[in-house]
Amino acid sequence: MQTLSVSKLTTKSQATIPDRVRRKLGLKPGDSIVFKTKDGHIYLQKARPIDRVLAGAVEETLADEWNSAHDDKAYADL
Repeated sequence: MQTLSVSKLTTKSQATIPDRVRRKLGLKPGDSIVFKTKDGHIYLQKARPIDRVLAGAVEETLADEWNSAHDDKAYADL
């Protein structure tokens, strides 16, 4: 049986993870979460240490890649 939990986005695009989901994933304040996409679906899971290491490594390599006046102009209307 599928259960649904609903949360509303704030003006800052933040959402509260419902208690039922937090308990199921064992989430506690300060934990990191991972959003995975596959076949048009989004999956949420508690981040493992390797997920945080990978995300940090990718973030550092892309930090300057899309940070130019040309990029600012290209994406200004998004």
